[in-house]
Amino acid sequence: MKIFYHPIYAHPLPENHRFPMAKYELIPAQLLHEGTLEANQIIAPGTCPDEWITAVHTTEYLHKLNTFSLSASEQRSIGFPQSAELIQREKMITQGTVDACHWAMKAGVSLNVAGGTHHAFADRGEGFCLINDMAVAAAYLLRENLAGQILIIDLDVHQGNGTASIFREEPRVFTLSMHGAHNYPFRKEISDLDIPLKDGTTGETYLSLLHQHLPEVLDRHQPDFAFYLSGVDVLATDRFGKLKLSMEDCLERDRYVFLQLQKRGIPVTVAMGGGYSPQLSTIVEAHCNTFRIAHDFYT
Repeated sequence: MKIFYHPIYAHPLPENHRFPMAKYELIPAQLLHEGTLEANQIIAPGTCPDEWITAVHTTEYLHKLNTFSLSASEQRSIGFPQSAELIQREKMITQGTVDACHWAMKAGVSLNVAGGTHHAFADRGEGFCLINDMAVAAAYLLRENLAGQILIIDLDVHQGNGTASIFREEPRVFTLSMHGAHNYPFRKEISDLDIPLKDGTTGETYLSLLHQHLPEVLDRHQPDFAFYLSGVDVLATDRFGKLKLSMEDCLERDRYVFLQLQKRGIPVTVAMGGGYSPQLSTIVEAHCNTFRIAHDFYT
């Protein structure tokens, strides 16, 4: 099992963004400390080539990113001030997800400590997402004939609106999004399968819906590669999630996804997505659980 770590998090950010960014340093540190991972399992990726990015994003939008010419309004939609360090970080995240696909094909699973930037559209960014890493990686797999049918399992509490929009007319990519019905984004796109959840949805209900829909999608569409966005903003402790899952519910969610994919022999690349609980230790523990379950299943 390989994980991809992006050591560019020290660039200046507004105060309200520094807390959630800290998890990207703490997750690999914790996994190394406890012995779940060894140092040689953690890889720092390079930079994703622009031509791979423009297979998904428009040339005009990428030019704005590269020349730091996003308007004030576009920056507000994204939520980050533009900078060279930020764009470099986003391209590294995207390359990490692409690289993880190759390792997943060898070992069954590979994970990106960051990623899951599912609010990035072809022509714009939104919700702290600039470049849609899973969309770029999926397009790469299709272009290189490394996969013929792809499933994107998006279990972040927020709908993967950018991903749904990008692949709306692409039959080789099936998008599944299980998300808060009354949560951001408030204008939803149409995924191939949307499972909207009421505020206050419990772990029991959540897992029941996942058990109902995921095997059916897998058996009907028979993907030969999967992406899994394992956001932990589904936790009851999350400041923005509005759901009522416990830490154990979240762990069981990950276990079930890996079980269904592994028994069908479908390799999977995982990205962490969101998590905004008040205690940073809660966020890190929930994300580390995803790595621990992957380790248990695939080693």
